[in-house]
Amino acid sequence: MPVQAKIGPSILNADLADLAAQSQRLLDNGADYLHLDVMDGHFVPNLTFGHSVVKCLRNKIKDAFFETHMMVSKPQQWIEPMADAGVNLYTFHVEPVQDDIESVCRKIQEAGMKVGLAIKPGTGVESISKYLDLADVALVMTVEPGFGGQAFMADMMPKVEWLRQNYPNLDIEVDGGVGPKTIDCCAKAGANMIVSGTAVIQAPDQKEVITLLKSTVQSYNK
Repeated sequence: MPVQAKIGPSILNADLADLAAQSQRLLDNGADYLHLDVMDGHFVPNLTFGHSVVKCLRNKIKDAFFETHMMVSKPQQWIEPMADAGVNLYTFHVEPVQDDIESVCRKIQEAGMKVGLAIKPGTGVESISKYLDLADVALVMTVEPGFGGQAFMADMMPKVEWLRQNYPNLDIEVDGGVGPKTIDCCAKAGANMIVSGTAVIQAPDQKEVITLLKSTVQSYNK
């Protein structure tokens, strides 16, 4: 059975003062999950929000699938709080915990969440290849993490292709500059979980963009 096409808008580009309503609107318009960018101001030079905001969002939106993308130096530190906040998929960057990836994965599983392994543009897939049997998702960043609105890096697609060839049933996620103009090369390379921020959030018709992204992934994934 082929992997499923899933579209997860990054709500970082939404109006954070109106997060629950904007998140619900995305779900009503066809989003399969919500991608929540958590930044600590250390691993990346930016701060966003933490588990208390995620918990408030979960109280308003009971059933949606939440992924937290942990752009943090100490992913171990937030596992329990995020599980408590109702997170389903805990995706962490492997770069700051290269010697500890396995134990972080196991702690996430023990907390009852799915495991995502994320790599920055400068990090090769070999850094996660031996841990993929512990992971539910591999996230290939197609921009430098930390800021929205950057240009998509098409030269990251060989990582996606390698992952898809070697792990045909793995959920492979791309994040950064993905929208109608760049979805084709992501889908062709084998990505099935699509994070899209600005392109979806600021679209005049969110449903139309989400439908386009999804149908493009499905067209390559038969």
